[in-house]
Amino acid sequence: MKLNLLDLGKCQYDRALEVQYKLLEKRQKGEIDDTLILVEHPSVITLGRRAEEANIIISKELMDKEGIQLYETNRGGDVTYHGPGQLVGYPIVDIKNLPITIRNFVRGLEEVFIRLLKDGYQIEAGRDEEHTGVWVGNNKITAIGLAVKRGVTMHGFAFNINTILQHFNYIVPCGITNKGVTSMEKLMGRPIDFDITAHEVSSYFLEVFGYDDLVRVQLDSLLGRDV
Repeated sequence: MKLNLLDLGKCQYDRALEVQYKLLEKRQKGEIDDTLILVEHPSVITLGRRAEEANIIISKELMDKEGIQLYETNRGGDVTYHGPGQLVGYPIVDIKNLPITIRNFVRGLEEVFIRLLKDGYQIEAGRDEEHTGVWVGNNKITAIGLAVKRGVTMHGFAFNINTILQHFNYIVPCGITNKGVTSMEKLMGRPIDFDITAHEVSSYFLEVFGYDDLVRVQLDSLLGRDV
């Protein structure tokens, strides 16, 4: 079973969303294999299907001043933040082929980061009984929010590597008021190599979900004239 890896590098949120929808349609038609998109976004706040705008604390004026964009999305969850130093992953995966339930797919995503943090950095991370994501103590290090369309996933995870944690003060992350947010940089006390960590994430994704082969691809090879 093959997994495509598409690294978009630094990419605007709306452009990455457009790519997601195009690849989603191709995966639904069986025209491409499962694909993991990795990307780093400029500062943006997104609203999930269950989001409450009251969980955005920053004013519209300050958002404009700081260049933070706002998007409503069809993913699960509440309000979240993406920005520089954070690795965002969008799995375009036909879960019927794994085969796996949506709940177990989410738990698999959590497992990717639990294993990576423990094996590579001796960071003990785990799950929270009430809230989705990966936690180190009372602080979230990986947020997860999915949408599933005709059996194919989109949206995905946001992993705080060297993320600007102060920007989370502009929102109530995921609508959770009694927990915090952390990053690898904060936990390790030093900046973390972003590219190496992104490679580790793709390797653990391959392992957790049982793919045999990881193929790095370019966008034009998947979309052709639709790029």
